This record gives sequence, C-alpha cells and structure tokens, in this order.
Amino acid sequence: MTEEVRDLVVAGSGVAGLSAAVYAARADLDPLVLEGDEPGGQLTLTTDVENYLGFPEGVGGMELIQRGKEQAEQFGAEFQHGSIESADLDGRPLSLSLSTGETLRTRALIVATGASARWVGAEGEDELMGYGLSTCATCDGAFHRGDDVLVVGGGDSAMEEALFLAKFADSVTVVHRRDELRASEIMADRARDHEDVEFAWNTELVAIDGSQEDGVTGATLVSHPEGHPAEKYEAGEDVEVEEVDVGGVFYAIGHEPNTGFLRDTPVDLDDDGYVRTADADDAWATTATAADGVFAAGDVMDREYQQAVTAAGMGSMAALDVEEWLESEVAAPADSTGSIATEADD
Repeated sequence: MTEEVRDLVVAGSGVAGLSAAVYAARADLDPLVLEGDEPGGQLTLTTDVENYLGFPEGVGGMELIQRGKEQAEQFGAEFQHGSIESADLDGRPLSLSLSTGETLRTRALIVATGASARWVGAEGEDELMGYGLSTCATCDGAFHRGDDVLVVGGGDSAMEEALFLAKFADSVTVVHRRDELRASEIMADRARDHEDVEFAWNTELVAIDGSQEDGVTGATLVSHPEGHPAEKYEAGEDVEVEEVDVGGVFYAIGHEPNTGFLRDTPVDLDDDGYVRTADADDAWATTATAADGVFAAGDVMDREYQQAVTAAGMGSMAALDVEEWLESEVAAPADSTGSIATEADD
C-alpha cells in the first residue's frame, strides 16, 4: 500500500502558521497543520491584543487564534496535535518524525514554530503571564499607563523595552543581575539618560505578586554587591530583599527559536538558531530556506519585529511561495518502493 504523501505540512499553529494555512487551503493545497506542544503560540499568553488590524476594540489573544483556526478549517485545512522531533529534508518527499510516533511524508514544509521567550523562573510567573507579566512591551505597554513597571534584562532588547514603556508608565526600573549592561553603548546611554528610567544593579526578581483578577501588584527583588543574587538567595546566603509595588513586569532576556529539529538538516540557521532564508541579499525576497521545499515564516525567522501582524504577513508569503514552488515541480505518484519519481513540466 502506497504511503500518503501530502502536498504541504505547516509546523506551528500561531498566527504565522494559521495565516499560511488559510492561504494554502484557499489554493487547494489541503495543508496539514501540526499544532505543536503549545497550540496557538505566544499570542495565547496575551489577554488583550489592541494593535492587530481589524479589531478597533481589541481582541483576546486566545480568541484571535481560535478564529484563525476556524477560518483555516473553513477552507479545508486539517489540524493535528503533535510536533516535529526530527526531519529528513535531504530526500524527496520530505520525512517528518512526530512526537506522537507517527511519520509524515510531504512535498513541502512551512516552518512556523515560533520563538519562545525566556522566563526568569520567578515565583508567580506561571499564573501571572498575560495578566500584568509580559514578554512584549510593544504588545502590552499601553495597558500600563500611569503604572510603575519593572523590565528584567540587560541587553539591547531590555533597553528598547524600557524606553518604549517610558512613554506610558510613571516609572520604569531595569532590573539587572550584574553592575554593567550587555546592551550596546548607544542603547545603554539612551536608557540611562531618560528621566523616567532607573536601574536596579546587581538585582534579580524572585517573586511576582498579584492575581489574574487584579493583575500584577508587586514583586520581590534580591540584591547583592557581587551580582547574581538569586543564586546566593537560593543557597541561603545573606542578600538584601526588597518588596516593591509595581503594576507590571516585563521580561526582556531574549527568545529561543523553536528549531531544534532543524539542526542536523540542510536548513541554514544563524548562531542563535533562527532560520535564514535562502536569499542572503534580501531576506524579505523569499521565505524559502536552503532546503528544497522548506519555507519559514514568523518569529522562527524574524528576530527583529516579532509582532502578530508581521507574523501573519510572513505566513501568507510562505504559502504563496509554496504554491509557486509546487507548481514548478511536477511530482509523479510514489512507485511500489515508496520512492518519488520526478519529471519535467509538461
């Protein structure tokens, strides 16, 4: 019996994956969407989305994802639980080994697995993520007008978050575990020179107070003159402990692209694990990767913008690129040995 070979598998069910699924389904590609270990991606951690086009009153992150899924299903996209654990992208068709134990074969793959924000590990963060605790100032900063807020981090991202939040918050305190920043000098100077941005040096966040009903109401900070105080605090060493009243906490300690399954494949990854597209001169010219038939969209390839609306745009780009690529490649049905024969276009 010949094993089914799909035209397209979309890995990831965040905004990028759903947008790709809508476009691909409308093009009669019958996409199969792998929902991943965290269906819906990072947007499901956001309670209110106010900057997504077409929702002047805002929309819940979970609602936006659910509506996107229903839209894709309406056009014929199929959804399946599971994630890719390993992939053979050298042969034709592509072979994907899933966390469910199943193996999928597909002519094309869109990688929209996103990037996961790093968390601190503070007490209370699981309950309060999306309820005053955020990993995206651009997404949630406007909800904190008049608040005192914390930004955890010491790199360029943390400085950018702090400067953006200073437009809305009464005060912004950058919490950094050392006494010097990793940020570039220009970004560090901008943050230091801003009158509403302060720094808590050699300090770490160990607990966040609040509830999903009231949001973030406070935080516990520990400090030590030698830095890295959380390690000393956990070891029972003498550190200074401070309870602060804040209305919001923002994590800005980087993201981890979800590309572990691509590390031993022809797909080109940068030093941090983000997918590189094939055209090095103009990354926006194509969503195609260095692996034939593999395309990428959303935060898994975008380390700059990381917004829902840009991810949606890249998802549509990837689907259009896949459609064009499939039209240019005429594949014959699998023979009795399961191999795929190719022939020139008619």
